[in-house]
Amino acid sequence: MKKIILSSILCATLIYASEANATKATETSTPSATAKEAIGYIKMLGKTLKGQLKQHLQADKSGVEAMNFCASKADELTKEVNAKLPKGAKVRRTSLLTRNEANKADETDLKVMEQFKKAIEAGKTPKKPVVVETKTETRVYKALITQAACIKCHGSDINPKIKEVINAKYPNDKATGFKEGSLRGVIVAEVAK
Repeated sequence: MKKIILSSILCATLIYASEANATKATETSTPSATAKEAIGYIKMLGKTLKGQLKQHLQADKSGVEAMNFCASKADELTKEVNAKLPKGAKVRRTSLLTRNEANKADETDLKVMEQFKKAIEAGKTPKKPVVVETKTETRVYKALITQAACIKCHGSDINPKIKEVINAKYPNDKATGFKEGSLRGVIVAEVAK
């Protein structure tokens, strides 16, 4: 019986150790050259989307025009940014609660977002990116914190006209009910090794 228990503990330890070596997540103030490259891709996508979104919110304070922009152009702009990146690199958005099913999170995304969410719940807003190193790639995650403007389309009390657009474009939407300061999602940059 002792051999079985000892074997089980040893096996579990080896599995955990191999998983820990396969994927390592760190919050860093001195990122590697690859991580710095990935941070640049995050900034590129963030600047592109935020700039366009800001223009549409200024043009129409209700948020309807911004929602129409997101529904029709956000994925297209993400593809345009990715087309400018070198081979083996990409940038994307995801969330624990997605609106667009094409932005569904994978297992690594979920783990990192849960880390961000717990930090926020503990009163610590994540400011530094999280770097995840695997055998095949470097991933960098930047937390997207819900701001007042986000609430127009992602809050609990959504304008009925915006809700119409959401229902038409995203019938399986889960990206509502957010509060200012909560984790809205992440921008992820991936660079192959």
